[in-house]
Amino acid sequence: MAAPVRRLCHIAFHVPVGLPFAQDLQRFFGFQPLAVREADGWRQLALRSGDAVFLVNEGAGLGEPLYGLDPHHGIPSATNLCFDVADADAAARALAALGCSVPVPPVSVRDEQGAAIYAVVTSPAGNLSLTLLERTGFSGPFLPGFSPVPSAPGPCWFSHVDHLTLACNPSSSPKLMHWFHDCLGFHHLPLSPGEDPELGLEVAAGSGLGGLRLTALQGPVGSAVPTLVLAESLPRATSGQDQVEQFLARNRGPGLQHVGLYTPSIKEATEGVAGAGGQLLTPPEAYYQQPGKVEQILAAGHEPNLLAQQGVLLDGDRGKFLLQVFTKSLFAEDTFFLELIQRQGATGFGQGNIRALWQSVQEQAARVQETCKGPKLDTAACPGALESSA
Repeated sequence: MAAPVRRLCHIAFHVPVGLPFAQDLQRFFGFQPLAVREADGWRQLALRSGDAVFLVNEGAGLGEPLYGLDPHHGIPSATNLCFDVADADAAARALAALGCSVPVPPVSVRDEQGAAIYAVVTSPAGNLSLTLLERTGFSGPFLPGFSPVPSAPGPCWFSHVDHLTLACNPSSSPKLMHWFHDCLGFHHLPLSPGEDPELGLEVAAGSGLGGLRLTALQGPVGSAVPTLVLAESLPRATSGQDQVEQFLARNRGPGLQHVGLYTPSIKEATEGVAGAGGQLLTPPEAYYQQPGKVEQILAAGHEPNLLAQQGVLLDGDRGKFLLQVFTKSLFAEDTFFLELIQRQGATGFGQGNIRALWQSVQEQAARVQETCKGPKLDTAACPGALESSA
């Protein structure tokens, strides 16, 4: 491995001026401000919930002031993953020797709280760049040049990032898997017994309806890096776009589709998010009526009616269970959403839950399309409709 990463420092987003993404993270999901910097027409706000840190870059300039990278066609999206490394300079040299593009060579930044060194590497995953950060000589709350933001303690519904899911072009997962393995030290994490790393896990949505191919990658041994999940669409006979294809179209290529936030209590987190006005996906009614589902929920120690009311998905067996809730897109362009996840011993992602998510997102998309067919275009009910019709 050329540059083994040790942990995820933060996830960076580019959003246009006036888009209330940072406010939504605070209001709906309990994130708290950590540090801020304003420069060259940009406002950069770091927010956190537990160890999950999001950096929201809000501006309209050609290059944001931290990494000097251009916004992604003006489309709000996650644009950078920042990883902690032992030696940023050595890591950048090693990746360059492997043929990787390093648009930002190692840079040292300093303020009164110390110094940090970082480099930015282009990834093969569309608009997503990767920052290699060395900050052992820095004692501040975030990065040099950022001012701390005092804030009252929040609800802290989420303790850390559980996984990162990249939406990929068809048949591209093997190439991406090898890149993350060779360059950053990730290795294949089987989601089913005997899984072929080159094929991943295929989750069919139904006959002729396509589905997902998932390939999971675990960080280097001893690291605290979230699982990386590569998701691509399976061929299907029906017309139209599934949610991965829709993401690729609206994001103009591959990228970070969603982040899984771990919660020790999904019931508390779901109640808190919904009570604050956060919008969650509603699973299909048939999900809770599947044969054996009630018994499965009871075996996991939960109340079936309560999970159904909250829209919580549950999968697993043999005493190991997984609970998940998915939000609606946080951007009108449908380029990012969140997953709330609680694990009771399970390490995978639940094939039954994946199918249920697939179906619920498809049903939501169908409802939006039906609304948009009316005589008067309702842009609030039809996110991205103006972009699609342009």
